[in-house]
Amino acid sequence: MLFDSILLALKRLVTPQFRSMLWKSLGLTVLMLVLAWLGLRTLFYTTLAPWLATFFPDMPAWFHWFGVVGTFLFALVFGIGLATALAFLIAPLTALVGSFFIDEAADIIEKKNYRTDKPGKAMPLGRALLIAFRFLGLSLLGNAFVLLCLLFAPGLHMIAFLVINGYLLGREYFEFAAVRLRPEKQAKQFYQKNALTVFLGGLAIAVFLSIPLLNLLTPLFAAALMVHLHKKLSHAKA
Repeated sequence: MLFDSILLALKRLVTPQFRSMLWKSLGLTVLMLVLAWLGLRTLFYTTLAPWLATFFPDMPAWFHWFGVVGTFLFALVFGIGLATALAFLIAPLTALVGSFFIDEAADIIEKKNYRTDKPGKAMPLGRALLIAFRFLGLSLLGNAFVLLCLLFAPGLHMIAFLVINGYLLGREYFEFAAVRLRPEKQAKQFYQKNALTVFLGGLAIAVFLSIPLLNLLTPLFAAALMVHLHKKLSHAKA
């Protein structure tokens, strides 16, 4: 069931129906990453950099070349740190971007793969955004913990990344798929009954998310996977 859902989701990514969504999702994800990069860079140079400068008073003229080297090394370290932060921000941004496309993805999948089933109904935009931003906050907290693991327990950070994002992304996308066909309370109950299967599906999303460049397509893969998984679980329980 889960393996079939993963294969169907991967196949769906390359279909013509998903291409327009693919470019929109990709563009929105890249735009958010650029805005995050600009925000972090501005925050650093306007707050942290002036504070650090107070620890390094003006050097004598003969010490200038040390300052040039130090500036270069500092810029290099800052660039690496910023790139690392953005790598962990892609998971929270994926959670937000996906909320804009899951209904469109679900409509395509339902019409192509589940023609005889009752069509789903999109969640009201306000409610969908509220849930998406709630998950965004949880994902930011979760991935901040992953970043701390990278700094203080490097051997554990990848496990933490997979477990935390597998749980958060799996649950978010599954509940978004479920609420198209069930009242929100019943959607949560259905998730709880199938929490282990959904978590395993979430791990597949987290693995996809960990692959550079390919991870930019995570919102569409996650949406397709969880729509298929919800449908298969629903048929199995019927």
